[in-house]
Amino acid sequence: MYKELTLVLDPEVALDEENLKSFLGKKLNLAETEFFHRVRRQSVDARKKQVKINLQVEVSSSPLPLNIDFEKKYQNVSQAKQAIVIGAGPAGLFAALRLIELGIKPIVLERGKDVQARRRDLAAINKDHIVNPDSNYCFGEGGAGTYSDGKLYTRSKKRGDIKRTLEILVAHGATEQILVDAHPHIGTNKLPKVVSELRESILGAGGEIHFDTKVTDFLLTNKELTGVLTENDDTYQGVGVILATGHSARDIYELLHKKGILIENKSFAMGVRIEHPQGFVDSCQYHKEERGILPAASYSLVSQTHYKGIKRGVFSFCMCPGGFIVPASTAPGELVVNGMSPSRRDSFFANSGVVVTINEPDWKAFEQHGPLAALEFQKSVEKKAWEVAVANSDTHEKDCQLAPAQLIPDFLNGRVSKKLNESSYQPGLVSVDMNKVLPPNIAEPLKEGIIAFGKKMRGYNSNQGQLIGIESRTSSPVRIPRDRETLEHLSTKRLFPCGEGAGYAGGIISAAMDGERCAEALVKIYK
Repeated sequence: MYKELTLVLDPEVALDEENLKSFLGKKLNLAETEFFHRVRRQSVDARKKQVKINLQVEVSSSPLPLNIDFEKKYQNVSQAKQAIVIGAGPAGLFAALRLIELGIKPIVLERGKDVQARRRDLAAINKDHIVNPDSNYCFGEGGAGTYSDGKLYTRSKKRGDIKRTLEILVAHGATEQILVDAHPHIGTNKLPKVVSELRESILGAGGEIHFDTKVTDFLLTNKELTGVLTENDDTYQGVGVILATGHSARDIYELLHKKGILIENKSFAMGVRIEHPQGFVDSCQYHKEERGILPAASYSLVSQTHYKGIKRGVFSFCMCPGGFIVPASTAPGELVVNGMSPSRRDSFFANSGVVVTINEPDWKAFEQHGPLAALEFQKSVEKKAWEVAVANSDTHEKDCQLAPAQLIPDFLNGRVSKKLNESSYQPGLVSVDMNKVLPPNIAEPLKEGIIAFGKKMRGYNSNQGQLIGIESRTSSPVRIPRDRETLEHLSTKRLFPCGEGAGYAGGIISAAMDGERCAEALVKIYK
């Protein structure tokens, strides 16, 4: 006996294993010992006052093995031709694994540290405000996602096999639940173990990973990349180079420009993190005071605004239910924040980036920087945030990571908050007028968007919410042009820019799939 059922159930039934088993037995007129079941898909429907859970369930008279096609079995490539992978984030790690599958030895060069050693640098920035430019929330093994959140949802379904990518993560220790949830999430407390297992697969197959190895130069001959040089004066060469350095490796963008490799400005988004009590978000989304068995609620909000005749989107980004705000600066003298959630999403707080689209008119004042103009605009706002925070605090240390903050009503009315709310941001907050931090082309659309959000979520723009700034690393402000899909028309031969840093991905899954795509193109063209 085998059946597939599509069900809409109360949370108390759908999310409780014993209650679900009992329900299925009654529905199918079977004793609970006569069948096995497995949830294949699960999502929360909170559109109506009575929250429901949508389920796809398989029921069988025999045990149901996990339906995973991927098998973690890699050939040994220790004596094979080699390719260079710069960066050990999701794009770089998945590119390396795909190279192994295709018979190429990957040499992975990572400027930061492995996930275990990286923890000490994260503790330093949180407790002592000391920023290590090469090991932080953005740089290090696993990339920005490892210690920032671990969301696995993507809309990039045309770029690769999402199921395969999720299955590879499960094979390396991720929970099987990510194959079930409509919006899968591992959690920042679980991802480091998964990343470590990915590393062991690469090393076990004969690949190499070099930490604390910063690439400082590209070796070019007649617009063909023949190798790279590192900070330690080591040279690495291979049949090709996959560039997977992430959206914050500004020195790489500057190096590309210096070497005459084509890059261009790209639209991105900037704004703030907005933090509320998780209970407020739960009550808004689930229409009741206590969420009970339901997971911590999230939200997704978007509004179209106009400022000086320019249409701009304002939208929530990387919403972290039951999460924390963390310092994401990659150099002293700048202030950047990001959000994360542990796997249980059990923090008292909820936070989300709320950002404004940044387009060409915004970086016009920096046009003397050519294809780095958008990057320079981004840097200027981060520097301003740091300067305002320092000026309004008792410290003048260059390593200050106090974040500027303001209650939402005070931001809307242009007054400094007399008292800020409790926050998950560990380095601490300083009360400022965010209108003096954010340029008008961000602040004014942001106000309009927040007012619109308050009409969609009653109480959103009340004193329960506060702005913490700034959220500026939503995506890369630079694109390294390539054919998006085939990668067969590259401005520099043997260079394969990929992932978020190249401007062709936005998150763990899309970056991982793009890394695989680049590996396949490299092998197809040059092996």
